[in-house]
Amino acid sequence: MTDLLTLDDYEAAARERLPHAVYEFLAGGAADEISLRWNREAFERIALRPRVLVDVAAIDTRVDLLGHSLPFPILLAPVAYQRLIHDGGEVEAARGAAAAGAVYVASTASTSSIEEIAAAATSPLWLQIYVQQDRGFTRDLVARAEAAGVQAFCLTVDTPALGTRNRQARAKFTVPAGLPTPHLDAEGRARLTNSSVRREPVTWRDVEWLRSMVTRPLLLKGILDPQDAVLAAESGVDGIIVSNHGARNLDTVPATIDALAVIADRLGGRLPLLVDGGIRRGTDVVKGLALGARAVLIGRSYTYGLAVNGAEGVAQVVRILRHELETAMALMGRPSIAALDRTALW
Repeated sequence: MTDLLTLDDYEAAARERLPHAVYEFLAGGAADEISLRWNREAFERIALRPRVLVDVAAIDTRVDLLGHSLPFPILLAPVAYQRLIHDGGEVEAARGAAAAGAVYVASTASTSSIEEIAAAATSPLWLQIYVQQDRGFTRDLVARAEAAGVQAFCLTVDTPALGTRNRQARAKFTVPAGLPTPHLDAEGRARLTNSSVRREPVTWRDVEWLRSMVTRPLLLKGILDPQDAVLAAESGVDGIIVSNHGARNLDTVPATIDALAVIADRLGGRLPLLVDGGIRRGTDVVKGLALGARAVLIGRSYTYGLAVNGAEGVAQVVRILRHELETAMALMGRPSIAALDRTALW
């Protein structure tokens, strides 16, 4: 695996190993995939402002997030159906996250139980939540997750309907009938695979309901509009993940890095912000932090590592990105995360 030097290298290797339909499910976006392209191009348009003759003998990537000190600001985002990628599924991915020291965010659409994932996750574990039609089922999942040691919950708020995923449909991707989905009720499983299935609308009332139930920090995942960010702050949640769902839902929405800057300006530090979408280089992490994020999340990239080499592949993807972050900080004359503000950008 010594020839796999970048996250893009891992994608190319995973494409050779994965069944075509599974790769297209992971890699594809919505409709014409314009937002998918914008997620990358937006990072490419942002120029860095390096300073020289700064003491960068020690690079400190530690960051405080939701009351915990993390060794670096890179988290692994929720991705569904990971046993389609590797036989070990989310358990194997959690082992890789632990080996690299990264926070692992499990998906409600996981193929392993939260208890199984928690047993493998020696680094912090979060859980992404969908409010399902059976509210009792959701309540029980929250209780199970808290008992298993989950440290935070991320409520996905941007999927009242499944996006138009033509690429996925052309590849004839389907979820195998026997694939376990222990955190989804019957409607929930159908909802994530079939755009014609009736959807239970999720509103701010549901945020209030979930906030009243969980005893861990609650973040909203899928905020793009700054007014929604203000409403999130007023609702009492603990953080926001600026996300366009990997550009898999509504096409031609802005790149998340562009939305992040507007939201950060509007909120003025009222809530910790995280961002995902299009992050492939350590310089992308720098740009996300400089524009107001406390941390970033990667999704597709670590699943490519999972496909190539299981837990070790996941860990290596994180190590590559962390090393690139440290290198970029040194070359920019920014020895700590606190030094990555807007003055780091041209």
